Amino acid sequence: MHPAPSVIIFTTCSGLGFGLLFFLGLGQPAVTGFVAFVFYAIAYALAVGGLLASTFHLGHPERAWKAFSQWRSSWLSREGWCAVTALIVMGLYALGAVFMGSHWAVLGWVGALLSLATVFTTSMIYTQLKTVPRWNMNLTPAMFLSFSLAGGALLAGAEALAPWLLVLAGAVQLAYWAKGDGAFARSGTNLGTATGLGDRGAVRAFEPPHTGTNYLLREFVHVVGRKHAQKLRVISFGLAFVLPLLLILIPVSGVAIKHIFALLAVLSHLTGAVVSRWLFFAQAEHVVGLYYGKR
Repeated sequence: MHPAPSVIIFTTCSGLGFGLLFFLGLGQPAVTGFVAFVFYAIAYALAVGGLLASTFHLGHPERAWKAFSQWRSSWLSREGWCAVTALIVMGLYALGAVFMGSHWAVLGWVGALLSLATVFTTSMIYTQLKTVPRWNMNLTPAMFLSFSLAGGALLAGAEALAPWLLVLAGAVQLAYWAKGDGAFARSGTNLGTATGLGDRGAVRAFEPPHTGTNYLLREFVHVVGRKHAQKLRVISFGLAFVLPLLLILIPVSGVAIKHIFALLAVLSHLTGAVVSRWLFFAQAEHVVGLYYGKR
């Protein structure tokens, strides 16, 4: 599918922001006053900024509020409700930490769970799509959640958990790529099943449906060369997991150098996550491509 920048920014930044809110809700780090304000400002900037970026991919962004009424059947609507509720609850929790020097544990736990629920509902928007076999599997929400937790741990300075969460997220990413590469073939979808003519023999297109481009080709058909994709995977994996892991495990002396290494680890992970998310969309083979001979 076409990897729109707005959706890449949305899924990457909001996941990282809600990941940080998750750890802040659990009291990691247990900061108060101005330091707490800085942490919450970063978390909200990422989470809210990512959510706002998602509206730029809509044909009518001004109608986004209408999605809230479809929570019974729409994962997009559920995501909206979870996001708003999480931001409100964590906002109240932040008020206690910043202005009163208090951590209201119950409120923090609720906010942390809602933050993770928001990431899960975001992932389900894509997981539910049977027309995109690479997304339609359990590893999709696992990948979104593991990225959010690993990135959140890095931002929160959770030194004990971050290495393990990076390893976990890296393992899930490799599993997602391995399983995703064969998902379209395993789905059994081809031009015969798409047209309902498969029982009459092998089906092939006599000629393209039309000579020019259209919306479906622009949005749902994006072909990435195998060699190009493999190079990007190596870059993504190295930046998102390997380099951050080395930066936080290398023993250094001095608080300033340690903070610099921690910042570099976050920036490296964020860059790798962006590349990974670009591949997530660019390599998603929509079945509509069958009609155009692209699958």
